[in-house]
Amino acid sequence: MSIARRRFAVTFATAAAAVALFSALPIDGAFAQSAKYRLRYGTAFPADHPAVLRITEAAEAIKAETNGQVDIQVFPNSQMGSEPEMFSQVRSGALDFMSTSGVNQTVVPVASINAVAFAFADYTQVWAAMDGDLGAHVRAAFDKAGLHAFEKMLDNGYRNITTSGKPVNSPDDLKGLKIRVPGNPLWVSVFKDLGAAPTPIQFGELYASLQTRVVDGQENPMALIQSAKLYEVQKYIALTGHIWDGHYIFMGNKKWTTLPADVQASISKNFAAAAEKERADVAKLNEAAIGAMKTAGLTITTPDKKPFRDALKSAGFYEEVKAKYGDAVWTILEKYSGPL
Repeated sequence: MSIARRRFAVTFATAAAAVALFSALPIDGAFAQSAKYRLRYGTAFPADHPAVLRITEAAEAIKAETNGQVDIQVFPNSQMGSEPEMFSQVRSGALDFMSTSGVNQTVVPVASINAVAFAFADYTQVWAAMDGDLGAHVRAAFDKAGLHAFEKMLDNGYRNITTSGKPVNSPDDLKGLKIRVPGNPLWVSVFKDLGAAPTPIQFGELYASLQTRVVDGQENPMALIQSAKLYEVQKYIALTGHIWDGHYIFMGNKKWTTLPADVQASISKNFAAAAEKERADVAKLNEAAIGAMKTAGLTITTPDKKPFRDALKSAGFYEEVKAKYGDAVWTILEKYSGPL
């Protein structure tokens, strides 16, 4: 086991142990058999990612609060299928909950508004927007599409670029770079306009794709770079912070409306608390991850963001996405981000 991997294991040992201990508490046999609502939550996050640990913790709290009526089983690491497959399952009712930032945009296009490149300077802007009017606007769009999005988003972090061949310190370094991106149009547009060759690949296939050089690089938040051990097959990290990425937690409206009001209240409350805790976890992990990546032998650079933003502006990126989203939601975005 590498030094970086040992450090990561230590980072989450306490949280994982707490979840395991809570899950292992003795439960009365009748209580265990009394679950009226058996629900499944799918995610592509690895099992030791803070989002999985905190949602698992929330599931136990919901079970306790509802006297065992609600049993939510959490399936990490794409166990329930790829993100597109899980999304289809949620829409059909075959899967109850999932969290994602990408595939929902095919049905709820405005769900990608938070990922407009270089829109949010820091987390103060992010949470003001997503816990405020911008988030409310997006959740209303989810509802119109037949999906119930929960109030608080999970933090997937600011996305940074990793590469195997050379560091990315300017837009010129992206020219022709075959870079993995999630399978949604906004990410593809960003990297096309920056001159790269964006290649959509499912997250579960990413490690192998980097290892076999199907792609030369990828972009993800530090917490995910570490938890998925992508640092093992990359040499450079550029802290571009080009997109802030959050995961909506959602459920099909039809399934949601079958749940009693007290069950809905318990799930909503505990999912919101889990999201708040996960945000704090990710903030701490991101700080620690930079040191761990250096220890693992990666070269880390902090490029100036202005040339990237200027390149996108020159390519017409902001005009194009503004036209796509519409003036109304763009005005809400700029309320928090400032003029784009």
